[in-house]
Amino acid sequence: MIKVYEATDIGLVRSCNEDSLLSLPADTYMVADGMGGHAAGEVASHIFVETARKMLSVPDVCYSELLLKKIVLQANQDILQRVAEHPEYSGMGTTATVFHLEGSQGMWAHVGDSRLYLLRDGCLRQVTRDHSLVSDLVENGTITQEQAKNHPRKNVLMRAVGVEEELVVDTGSFAVQPGDKMLLCSDGLTNMVENDKIRQLLEAGTADPAAALAAAALEAGGLDNVTALVVEYNAE
Repeated sequence: MIKVYEATDIGLVRSCNEDSLLSLPADTYMVADGMGGHAAGEVASHIFVETARKMLSVPDVCYSELLLKKIVLQANQDILQRVAEHPEYSGMGTTATVFHLEGSQGMWAHVGDSRLYLLRDGCLRQVTRDHSLVSDLVENGTITQEQAKNHPRKNVLMRAVGVEEELVVDTGSFAVQPGDKMLLCSDGLTNMVENDKIRQLLEAGTADPAAALAAAALEAGGLDNVTALVVEYNAE
């Protein structure tokens, strides 16, 4: 049995919600966090989820990491095409995190700094890697993880969907176990709520863990749009 919880909120500062999320009946889930002024971020994230919806609505879809990657690459082209048609959208783009459950196998594709987490046996693990400047700086030892939290350029992305013709998409897979919880979220959650607090809220057994996570981000200041999508595998 799979239980799914979704929450998205404009936050307490922004004038529009540039996040998009999508859950499809075939156990496919995605979160996209748009960027770009003049509401263009909202346009980009919507294009991403609509591209995914169309590509997954055809009969006899054969799910694989390659298919998830193709969805992200097609969305990249669709966003670039929209910019070509509407120059006022120049500079828009979006993050993209897609997760699919195929039996007891989880597979994913990812670009940007929205995240996929796995909670198993009390341990919360970030599955995806942020494609951000501060993530690169932490990885090469220039700054510490603690310094990254308040770095003035922590929102600078090194990769995003819809920005350049050539896009590298990360993919991966892992075996899913009974009791696992997967979290897809935008950085409006992770910039406001520490990982340990996220773990506590996922473990708390609340009626709606996604709503609880969004509420925690708002309580911490709600400086950005916040989106959380929680998938519980073999939940009782």
